[in-house]
Amino acid sequence: MISYLEFEKPIAALEARIAELRQTASGGDVDIGAEIRRLEGKSADLIASTYAALTPWQKTQVARHPMRPHFRDFVEHAFSDFMPLGGDRYFGDDQAIIGGFARLGSRRVMLIGHEKGYDTQSRIKHNFGMGKPEGYRKAVRLMELAGRFGLPVVTLVDTSGAFPGVEAEERGQAEAIARSTEACLALPVPMVAAIVGEGGSGGAVALASAERVLMFEHAVYSVISPEGCASILWRTNEKAAKAAEAMKVTAQDLLSLGVIDRIVKEPVGGAHRDPAGAAAALGGAIGEELDQLSGLSREKLRARREERFLRIGEG
Repeated sequence: MISYLEFEKPIAALEARIAELRQTASGGDVDIGAEIRRLEGKSADLIASTYAALTPWQKTQVARHPMRPHFRDFVEHAFSDFMPLGGDRYFGDDQAIIGGFARLGSRRVMLIGHEKGYDTQSRIKHNFGMGKPEGYRKAVRLMELAGRFGLPVVTLVDTSGAFPGVEAEERGQAEAIARSTEACLALPVPMVAAIVGEGGSGGAVALASAERVLMFEHAVYSVISPEGCASILWRTNEKAAKAAEAMKVTAQDLLSLGVIDRIVKEPVGGAHRDPAGAAAALGGAIGEELDQLSGLSREKLRARREERFLRIGEG
């Protein structure tokens, strides 16, 4: 059952009508198959036209959709032989950031990413994808392990930001984020990052400082949420849509600015309508990027990362 967003009300009304007709047709008294097919075609066209013209704020809503595929979905549909590795060897095991060995096709990789959860219980368990210091220190440990074994690193970013609680600050949140960013930049192996939902602030950058950064078509990536920006600039989050427009949070804007390197197309109507298809598209794109990076020396990889981030904002 699809959960419809505010701007999808016309789609919801049309699909509700189709469902009613299907229920009527199941009685077998009246043949309304032609009408159902006509409305299904109209619905598909409406979904396609709506998603072809989303505003930045609407894309933000899509990126946050509760049914959007998360880390566990990508593990299931795009990777295989996932072996999770837990703990930071300092404090504990943060469930907001998950990582371990995996296979992408025939290639072994170190897979690390945010997990938001998919229902109330799992969202609490995974802290809504907001990593704590021990999560970023775990990521550093796994990246260093990947470097020792010569495994490329793949990260899947989907977080509103790092956890802002007092206990996280007490355990060195800022330092942990900085160390994770540093570990990305210093990796002696190829690294590909993908923004699959929300890419929020330093909590995202700490896992996305790679030489190739991919982004889903309807994902968002920004230094602060549109609501947070609006509350600072206009003292109200009611202007979040205006903030999203000004912040250039969309994949299309960020590609033109050089912040990301590639946009991965989503199924029509967003990744939440076809998680398996979205995961397959992402897996294919990551595989192509790793193929291009596989022959580069560690010195060249580090130089490319440095050059990539220094070029952002030029011109």
